[in-house]
Amino acid sequence: MVTTGSPRPLFTQVYPSNLEEVLAWASAQIHCQCTVDDTLVKFPSTASQEELATASQDTSFIPCRGESGHVVLSTKPKILFCDLKLSPGESKTYIYRETIPNNAPPSYRGQCVKYAYKITVGTQRVNAVIKLLKIPIRVLVLYGVPDAQYFADSEELQVAPANPFLQSQQKQPTISSTLQMLEAITARRSPSYYNITNQSGKVVRFCLLKSSYRLGEDIIGVFDFTQGTVKCVQFSVTLISEEELQEDCKGRSKQSIATVAYNKHHEFSLHLNLTQVILPIPLTVTPAFSTNIVSLKWKLHFEFVTTNTVSPMPESTNPSECVSWQGPASLDVQTMIWDLPIDVYPTHPLQVAHGLPSKLDHMITI
Repeated sequence: MVTTGSPRPLFTQVYPSNLEEVLAWASAQIHCQCTVDDTLVKFPSTASQEELATASQDTSFIPCRGESGHVVLSTKPKILFCDLKLSPGESKTYIYRETIPNNAPPSYRGQCVKYAYKITVGTQRVNAVIKLLKIPIRVLVLYGVPDAQYFADSEELQVAPANPFLQSQQKQPTISSTLQMLEAITARRSPSYYNITNQSGKVVRFCLLKSSYRLGEDIIGVFDFTQGTVKCVQFSVTLISEEELQEDCKGRSKQSIATVAYNKHHEFSLHLNLTQVILPIPLTVTPAFSTNIVSLKWKLHFEFVTTNTVSPMPESTNPSECVSWQGPASLDVQTMIWDLPIDVYPTHPLQVAHGLPSKLDHMITI
């Protein structure tokens, strides 16, 4: 559940003229616009954009008029005021709050699909045209977690003793409970070990501290080459997102998955025993999600360059003597790839706001 609310004034109008000004009305609404590449995506058959824009509408303005794409979410417009009279130098402040449905898509800018959210404030002076103020916002969705009631009843999150004589009621998740769920999922550390091998033998043992991460976290893993029977010359680890269209939305019969690479770690590992990899997850990316059009997944992409022809490192029998080793001019190598799926979840909205500062003040002249 994502709730938008701001203690800052959403609508303030000041008229320094000598005459009293009258505003007929002001209304606010949130809508999500979906833009697709028509050559790659077959958009599901839905109601027209004008029908969705005017459905359950209490005001005469259409906030998504002139926007490209399809309206996939439109909240009910809320009236901020009607017949507002302002004297010279006078101002009025109104606060707007709205709850976005739990099944709404997140803000996302992909290669084939884009979801963009805006808060549209419309107002009109008496005997004047309607003016619109469109404020872009970012929506984070916690997708793919168990039912909220499961976490509410668990010992880890339950703070009050249960009463066996009261009938349990299904409660809607709040921001607090959603953040508790997010913390419970991503805070658990359960190291996983993977023995990576090829046709010649064992290359390395890899340890991943956990598989569920939040935006802004570091992915930490450890490579152990001490038990390997195949020499690894170099390796790389890349954080990759995979954008895949749903089957009934693919514009082509054989359409590949769109991948985007973010942070990458590359290291030479010949004669190396232990090393670690640290990959930060950017705050700007979109966590994993799935809609009726597209799904987004995350994985770690590994590439290993191995060889069986390199000579071993010479060892000195006398500690006072120095031993040097000259690497070969060329090697007979093989490249092996391996993908490890991971779960990427959103983080606290305040962390995103502090890490990615954006414009908070918006103005419209009417």
